[in-house]
Amino acid sequence: MGPFRWNVSSQLIRIHPDNATSKDWVILLEAGTIVGPSPERLRVARSTLERKIVKKYNSRLQPEHFLVVDGYDPRIHAVYFCPQLYKYDSEKKLVPLQGEEIGRLIANALEGGITERRPWYEPAEKLPDEPIISTPLQKEFDTLVVDLPNRKPVGKSP
Repeated sequence: MGPFRWNVSSQLIRIHPDNATSKDWVILLEAGTIVGPSPERLRVARSTLERKIVKKYNSRLQPEHFLVVDGYDPRIHAVYFCPQLYKYDSEKKLVPLQGEEIGRLIANALEGGITERRPWYEPAEKLPDEPIISTPLQKEFDTLVVDLPNRKPVGKSP
């Protein structure tokens, strides 16, 4: 193996330069792999604050940034960046959400935009023309309020 060969098991995902330097969560969602009756069509495959960024230069010598994700498959995966989110605990104190919880919130928000596909594919098939999640997502928010499912009313006792 030469010194300039890439690891075959990893994939490079082009990202915006701002995401290359941010400290946001990297959420890898997976769709089309749950077989049988399930209330969820998306699952959180990975969530992390750590990332490996590779910078390559295009033909005009402009830098392009890529995120290295082992096992990434564009047929079933989608990558999202999310800042640290917080929720109120029972004592009305803000506590940070962990990556898995943040990923579930993103998955719930995108649940309706999943493209139905069969869970298998022919080896010779080309990559799909459209992404696995086709819901348009707003890129910037001043404030974002996410309601958690099955919330208990605050301040009311039975």
